[in-house]
Amino acid sequence: MGFLILCNPIIQSIKAVSEPVSENTATERIIIIGPTASGKSDLAAMLARRLGSFVISADARQCYKELNIGTAKPGKELLKLVEHKYISLLEPDQRESASAFRKRADEWESGHRSHHPETPVVYAGGSTLYIQSLLFDLDDMPTSNPENMAKLQAEDQESGIEVLYERLKKEDPDYVAQIDGMNRHRIYRALDVWMQTGKPFSSFHKRDGFDEPRPGSVVFQLEWPRAVLHERINQRVDDMIAAGLTDEVRSLLEKYPESLQSLQTVGYREVISFLKGDISREQMVADIKTNTRRYAKRQLTWFRRWPFVKPLDAEKLTTEQMMEQIISVSELGSR
Repeated sequence: MGFLILCNPIIQSIKAVSEPVSENTATERIIIIGPTASGKSDLAAMLARRLGSFVISADARQCYKELNIGTAKPGKELLKLVEHKYISLLEPDQRESASAFRKRADEWESGHRSHHPETPVVYAGGSTLYIQSLLFDLDDMPTSNPENMAKLQAEDQESGIEVLYERLKKEDPDYVAQIDGMNRHRIYRALDVWMQTGKPFSSFHKRDGFDEPRPGSVVFQLEWPRAVLHERINQRVDDMIAAGLTDEVRSLLEKYPESLQSLQTVGYREVISFLKGDISREQMVADIKTNTRRYAKRQLTWFRRWPFVKPLDAEKLTTEQMMEQIISVSELGSR
């Protein structure tokens, strides 16, 4: 993902990219994935600029307004140079889901193809369930049951979210591997579906055909050595703190409760604990780094389930070389 205070060199690189060229292609969407802090957003923006396309963020938090620093949104200048969708689209207290994201994405793709049928849409993101919704059709699942949700909330208040998390881990380990720690909204929803159907929440994502994504999809993953990725994560956290993450969270808490779904994510949770006086500033920073590394590990574990993903050696290849490789593999011709 891109980052607000680090985008100027990228912007200069984008300006140097050649003008878009159109050629026939069967590729409808190019999806760039990778763990957090791997550089997905910057590469996607440069590629979209080159192809004459736009970027759809496949990120479950960048879609929210006011959550800017902690979600590592692309900076304003970058957003002006390359059109992005699913950035700052929703209010912080609006609920969103992978199925709703897929519906929006399909509509954006359809509109784009009606005017530019030969140019693929570029996606960038690391939210595994959102990416999976792009790659495979979703089975119909039951809507939320208010009675179940009330029961789960009461049990959470009485026994703690850890009890519900452990239950979900037992009943649906596949889904637990995807979620971002103790995410109340996702834990409640997954247990609600299980209570209604007796089936794991993850089972409502089609298993047939997992060896191949839906037609027209090409997926690339940015890869870094583990030590280098950890360094990038640590640096990103330091940059976020310097950019004012604590003030961003403080401002959000003046308007919204800390239980807000959009705030149940790494970075925001730890700052909330600091602002409540539960941990020191030093512990806050250390916890964000540790939890972000753990999140990256979960992302990589999930990505390994998809044999069709094509690796990009981000340490050895330049951005230009990665774009050339993407264009070649995607059979986009000379661009």
